[in-house]
Amino acid sequence: MGARKRNTAEQKKEAAKSRYQAVLKNVPTSPRKMRLVTDLISGMEVNKALHVLKFSPQEASRRVEKLLLSAIANWQAKNEGARVEESNLYVKEVHVDGGRALKRLQTAPQGRAYRVRKRSNHVTLVLDSMKTEVENSTN
Repeated sequence: MGARKRNTAEQKKEAAKSRYQAVLKNVPTSPRKMRLVTDLISGMEVNKALHVLKFSPQEASRRVEKLLLSAIANWQAKNEGARVEESNLYVKEVHVDGGRALKRLQTAPQGRAYRVRKRSNHVTLVLDSMKTEVENSTN
């Protein structure tokens, strides 16, 4: 490995240490339906996002709510003794990527068959603190 590549890898490792995220894989919901829910909370303060997800009627919102709670727990594990309310945590970014699709057949008229794709997705949720954003912008 060259020096430039090693330096880049070390920078990514350092950035990952200050990154608080949670990943949910192989969710049996289409990515399009999941993006409708994740777009609601992107950029939102954590407590407000939890309330929005709790009262949202979509089935995907329950899974994203659990994922957000997991990301908060990851943040608390790295910042022991800190309170979520005082930290100004917000949802920095949410990625929804397509997962594997189960291919099934459905019977159709006149001896034919239609292909049914049962889609799944992967969700990555990243948290950050408003305080660090303000400090970075002033430097």
